[in-house]
Amino acid sequence: MRPGGFLPSVSVCIPVYNGEAFLAETIRSVLDQTWRDFELVILENNSSDASWEIATSFRDPRIRVERNRETLPQGENWNRAVQLCRAPLVKLLCADDLLHPRALELQVPPMRDDPSIALVASRRHMIDEQSRVIVPRRGLSGGLVGLHSGSEVARRVIRNGANPIGEPGNVLFRLEQFVTSGGWRPERRFIMDLDAWMRLLQYGDFLGIPETLAAFRIARGSVSSEYEQQISEQQQELFDELGSDGAFDVRPVDITIGRVALPLGRARRKALFTVSKIVAKRDDRTAKKSADEEASASS
Repeated sequence: MRPGGFLPSVSVCIPVYNGEAFLAETIRSVLDQTWRDFELVILENNSSDASWEIATSFRDPRIRVERNRETLPQGENWNRAVQLCRAPLVKLLCADDLLHPRALELQVPPMRDDPSIALVASRRHMIDEQSRVIVPRRGLSGGLVGLHSGSEVARRVIRNGANPIGEPGNVLFRLEQFVTSGGWRPERRFIMDLDAWMRLLQYGDFLGIPETLAAFRIARGSVSSEYEQQISEQQQELFDELGSDGAFDVRPVDITIGRVALPLGRARRKALFTVSKIVAKRDDRTAKKSADEEASASS
């Protein structure tokens, strides 16, 4: 609780492990929000780099920095980060991703004013290691802009064959419902976000905001192609679960279309990371050329 006994309207939490390369930029993107009534919780996961020093270097009363005594697996660390939050609304932001300055301004009021909404999401840019946009305005495809029931979203997610809602940075949820629904499930490691979104939507509606309010960074090593099979398998498990557990009105035709769409979703992911690798290699060549030219000029 902040001075005066007032809770912030929203908590942003950043779980970080060896994230020194981008952490300062990520923190600044939160502090630059036009919506000022928030707390920023940074959970440092016993890193071996300068993440702790970077996190504690910011002097802003809205920041609270916590540290794990030992390194936790990602799922446990994400759950602890949310557990440390004190506001009724929560956004988890990965330590290399960014928020648009108006992200909280546009996402908090709809959830604050309408208790029937369980999830608010926006579009996001895909950016590279230099924070350049490589794929703009991604997400909310298949008609997910606007207000939708959980069943509508479940059917459209399955038919999409991937994660059209997006990563945690562009999503806002309710703390109480997150806890009740079971939080992040480590056994769904490769689709923890989508898995959580679908369980949260059992408690209310979905609002898709058309603005682009976050940026998801694709850096070298972000996702390895060796995990593609696990991602697809866990997505298929989730889609089958959505079709059989009765929580949503999912039809057999949705599951059939989803099975066809899964390989297409996998192909889209591979194409995205291929573009990122090409851009990174081009940057490496440019940097090497500049270094060679400087060495030649000074000799």
